[in-house]
Amino acid sequence: MKPIYTILFSLILVACENSEKKSDTPEAVELDSNEIAVSTSQFEGEQMQLGKLTPHAFNQLVRANGMIDVPPQNKAIISTFMGGYITKTPLLVGDKVNKGQLLVTLENTEFVEIQQQYLEVAEQLNYLKSEYERQQTLFDENITSQKNFLKAESSYKSSLAQYNGLQKKLNMMNINPSSVEQGQITSKISLYATIEGFITKVNVNNGTYVSPADVILEIVDTAHIHLELSVFEKDILNIKKEQKITFKIPEASNKTFDAKVHLVGTTVDGTNRTVKVHGHIEDEKRANFIVGMFIEAEIITDSKSSLALPKDAVVEVDGNHFVLVLNQKTENYLFDKVKLELGQQTEDFVEVLNTSDIKDKDVLVKGAFMAMAE
Repeated sequence: MKPIYTILFSLILVACENSEKKSDTPEAVELDSNEIAVSTSQFEGEQMQLGKLTPHAFNQLVRANGMIDVPPQNKAIISTFMGGYITKTPLLVGDKVNKGQLLVTLENTEFVEIQQQYLEVAEQLNYLKSEYERQQTLFDENITSQKNFLKAESSYKSSLAQYNGLQKKLNMMNINPSSVEQGQITSKISLYATIEGFITKVNVNNGTYVSPADVILEIVDTAHIHLELSVFEKDILNIKKEQKITFKIPEASNKTFDAKVHLVGTTVDGTNRTVKVHGHIEDEKRANFIVGMFIEAEIITDSKSSLALPKDAVVEVDGNHFVLVLNQKTENYLFDKVKLELGQQTEDFVEVLNTSDIKDKDVLVKGAFMAMAE
């Protein structure tokens, strides 16, 4: 019989030890459907925190998509007034160029023909001008007929118009007319940068023939960049100048940037029923944006301050939302489970509509989910 008593005594001893160990580390206990107790050791061990309702700003937002862009005057398309073959293309996409810098060189026999015409007209003009002045003098002295005078005048002015037209054409081709008059004829013309910026397109190689309709290069000056947003027609009446814009570039970063509405379009795109909104970026010099980047933006049309709680304080159960409100604190923390009516939400806070139930009371703002899960 002694072994049996010994075994029973051992089992009773182990059970008592387990009971004592449990009592040393009490956990959250649900007293009834609306009360939860959390031990002091668990509260401290889980680093739970208490807080109260606090005012928080909730914004009325209009969401829009768009892109990073530059003003029209900050873009330049490089093309030629006359067709020719590319003989020099020293630049690549991404190269920085200054205004007036050499971009490409073209060659064509037509360039020579225009200079020859100009030189011939320039030589004839000197003779025709002298003859015109001589006939005018003779006509004034009634020595020659009016017919001869008018003929000389017509020939001179016709050649002068041709001379001025060819001179203008040479200037557009970046050929110096004075050099041509001195007999310096070239078969090549050079194209220069009209603005300072970066090369964004190169559509030619050495030997490529380009016509006046072809785009040779594109230059973009990123000294000033802006947002070009598309806002749906139903939201556009809420958009006003100087409203704040927050935006991010989802493909590149989760960081949020700030801007302001600068211009609101006055026409609706008939295809997708949107209106263009132009925004100026704040501190754009520090942002490393690239023209053409896709952006997601929120335009803040209105703002209000409401009492709110951190999202971590709210626990959803079967489609309802609850918080734990401190009822009393003795050896343990005793919480009441209170149902909430929620309003607007931000990334971190949620608006509470039935504030009278928890106003000026301590709420478990960190660890509520764990306490209710127990």
